[in-house]
Amino acid sequence: MKRIFVFAAITFCAHAAKGQSTSDILKQQAGQGVKEGAKTVTENAGDKVTGRLLNELFGKKKKKNNDNTEGSASPDKSISVKDTTGTGSNAGASGGGVSLQTYSKFDFIPGDKILAFDDYSKDAIGDFPASWNTNSTGEVVTSSARPGHWLMLAKPGKFIPGYFKSIPDNFTMEFDLSCNKDYNYYSPPLIVYFLTGSNSDKDIFDNWFLAVGKRDGVKFSIQPTGGVKTGYATIENFEDGKSIMKNQVPITQFNNREGRGDQYVHISIWRQKQRIRVYLNEDKVYDIPRAFAETGKPYSTLFFEIFGGFKNQDRYLLNNIKFATGAPDTRNKLMTEGKFSTTGILFDVNSAAIKPQSFGVLKDIASVLQDNSSVRVKIVGYTDSDGDAAANMTLSKKRAGSVKDVLIKNFAIDASRLETDGKGATQPVASNSTSEGKAQNRRVEFIKQ
Repeated sequence: MKRIFVFAAITFCAHAAKGQSTSDILKQQAGQGVKEGAKTVTENAGDKVTGRLLNELFGKKKKKNNDNTEGSASPDKSISVKDTTGTGSNAGASGGGVSLQTYSKFDFIPGDKILAFDDYSKDAIGDFPASWNTNSTGEVVTSSARPGHWLMLAKPGKFIPGYFKSIPDNFTMEFDLSCNKDYNYYSPPLIVYFLTGSNSDKDIFDNWFLAVGKRDGVKFSIQPTGGVKTGYATIENFEDGKSIMKNQVPITQFNNREGRGDQYVHISIWRQKQRIRVYLNEDKVYDIPRAFAETGKPYSTLFFEIFGGFKNQDRYLLNNIKFATGAPDTRNKLMTEGKFSTTGILFDVNSAAIKPQSFGVLKDIASVLQDNSSVRVKIVGYTDSDGDAAANMTLSKKRAGSVKDVLIKNFAIDASRLETDGKGATQPVASNSTSEGKAQNRRVEFIKQ
């Protein structure tokens, strides 16, 4: 009982402190009176401020389509999310000046076979994605900060990608996450589940679905305002619907307390049988050897959830969700089969600038070259079929050149061992009529000479 009173007192103090800060801001912006020492503003002033914030958040804004992006922009509706990273890019911002060296400890390597890729490019602006299911709502929007379509979630509920059927033993998932400036401490985290059972089971919409379905699995959540200068991430695992282990850690990679920090993070999740690794941008925040239960039950449930109500104009935006499987055997592919192909080297929009989250793959190929000093390779770039064919051909050659430069400058590979070429969209390995196919076609190949 004593613990409950102490917790209640701490919660009340934190709430009052937050309320006072919010009321001061609203008082300055709305020019209305604020109730002294409390969290509320007069109802009329709150309505005026909320209306103005929403007007600033949405607007009609035309954006130019980009060639070979993982998502294209639309002029129908735009959401303003402050870009604090510098420049935008396909598949998320590269960090605007963040160097590959910053990612020197980043060991994430995506699977070599793309199972699904979702950039919402084929979904109408203002609609909830047709290939998803939900007991709530959401809408596809464009962002003034970054290119492409984004799924905006601003209400509690479950959000289920309908095209996802299973979670293989060796599996990677990546996605871009953004939120509005000044995201509220009392707004909910975004949760992603990896569980036994099926996405189509009806009990998934029950608030007690874990216990009802006696599911095993892992729950990961992230929120940008977990403390004065940090956000927080939480991981929890389950067996037969019961929580076994839970741990919450402060994070600086997705930190938006009172407008400080960034409103964007690239999330990479890697499952290897029982093990799970979770990366936020370049940092590994979890590496748990026995997170998934070894029960033999198939893992076939993956979905997002928002539990609890948003405050004011708060919302999350999702984009470039990529599921892949298979552990790339770089050494065997290159040395024995003579060719290694990867979709894990990513570039900025319409650019040859390499994204820093490509570091794990680059380090992997560099290690093979360092261990086999007599081997020479040709680096060949490829694009999907979007945009002008001649421009794509030029872009693919430049991207191959960028990979060569990185191997020379960052990994000390002798330039005489590397040559480059680009094939544009002329040699697809998958259909360019689907997002998954396009993502598979945007690749870099290393061919043993």
